[in-house]
Amino acid sequence: MRTYQFNKFLIEEQRRNPALAGDFSMLISDVVRSCKAIAQGVSRGSLAGVLGDQGSENVQGEAQKKLDVLANQAFIHHCEWGGHLAAMASEEMDDIYPIPASNPRGKYLLVFDPLDGSSNIDVNLSVGSIFSVLRCPDNGDGKTPTAADFLQPGKCQVAAGYALYGPSAMLVLTVGNGTHGFTLDRNIGEFLLTHPNLVIAPETREFAINASNERFWEKPVQRYVAECLAGRTGVREKDFNMRWVASMVAEVHRILMRGGVFLYPRDSKDLGKPGRLRLMYEANPMAMIVEQAGGLASTGRERILDVQPTGLHQRVPVILGSHAEVERIERYHREYENGEDQPFRSPLFSTRTLFRDD
Repeated sequence: MRTYQFNKFLIEEQRRNPALAGDFSMLISDVVRSCKAIAQGVSRGSLAGVLGDQGSENVQGEAQKKLDVLANQAFIHHCEWGGHLAAMASEEMDDIYPIPASNPRGKYLLVFDPLDGSSNIDVNLSVGSIFSVLRCPDNGDGKTPTAADFLQPGKCQVAAGYALYGPSAMLVLTVGNGTHGFTLDRNIGEFLLTHPNLVIAPETREFAINASNERFWEKPVQRYVAECLAGRTGVREKDFNMRWVASMVAEVHRILMRGGVFLYPRDSKDLGKPGRLRLMYEANPMAMIVEQAGGLASTGRERILDVQPTGLHQRVPVILGSHAEVERIERYHREYENGEDQPFRSPLFSTRTLFRDD
C-alpha cells in the first residue's frame, strides 16, 4: 500500500495537470493545515474546554457550538494570508469574507462548512469539515469579489474534499482525477495516502435517512424506503440495513468505504425549506467527491452539480451514493410526476402506521 505524504500526492497531480501548480497546491496545503488544527481541537474535547454552545446563532438561525466558531476561525487564520484566495464563504458567516486589502489576493474562492455534524460534538461522535475550491471570475478591474462570484454550479469546482474527525482523522480529496483518502499520522503530523482511487460499490443493501421525517417525505421517497423495509418479502427481494449518524461527512465516508445511499430529500416539514442541506457548502463538494468515485448525486430531479445557485446559503434536497440506487430513486420521481407511480402493495403484508396514506 502506498503511504506517501499528501504533498507528494499534490506534486504528482500537478505533473498530470500543470493547471494545478502554484497557487492551487499552496491553497490546498493551507486548507490541510486548517483541518489539522481542527482535528487537534476536536480530539481534546472537554480537556480543551471547547464543548457546549457558543450562545449565538449562525445565518441559518441554528445554535452555534464553540467548536463551530473555532473551526471557522481556523480556516480564516490559515487561508487568508497566503495570497492564493480572493475571498471565502462559510456556512457560519452571513456574507462572504473578502481577503483583507493588506494581504495579497489570489485567483481562487474557498467555500467551506467548518464543522459538519456539530450536534454530535457533545456526545463524542464523528464530525468533519467540508470544503470546495472555485476559480474567481476575472473582473479585470481589481474589484473586491462579491457574493455573485461564488454562485457557480458545482460542475465548475476545481477541487472538493472533507476531513473526518473520528477514531482516526482522515482527509478525502478530489481534484477531478478520482477520489483519494489520506489518514493523519499524528506521530509525524502528516496526512498519508492510505485509500487511493476510492470507488463506490454500484449496488448496495444499505441506506441512510432520518426516518422520523417519513410523514413529510414525497411519495417517491416513501415508496423507495417502504420497498427497502419490506426486504426479501418485497419487490426488492433482498434485506436492507438502515444507518443514520446525523453527520453528512460520516454518512458519505461510510458510503465511500462500503457503498450505500444517503437521502436528505425534499419534504413538507417546513415549506420555506423544501431542501435541508446547503448547496454550496455541503451538496456540491460531496457530489463532486461521490461522482469522482463512480457514484451519483441528485436532488431527485436533477444532477446536483448542474444546479445553478441563487444564493450563498441556498438549500437543496440531496440523494447520493451507489449508482444503481440513486438511478432508481430518480426513476421513482419521474414516474410519480408522470402519473406512472406504482408503489408496491402486498396482498399478504401491510406496513402498520399511525399516519394516514392520503
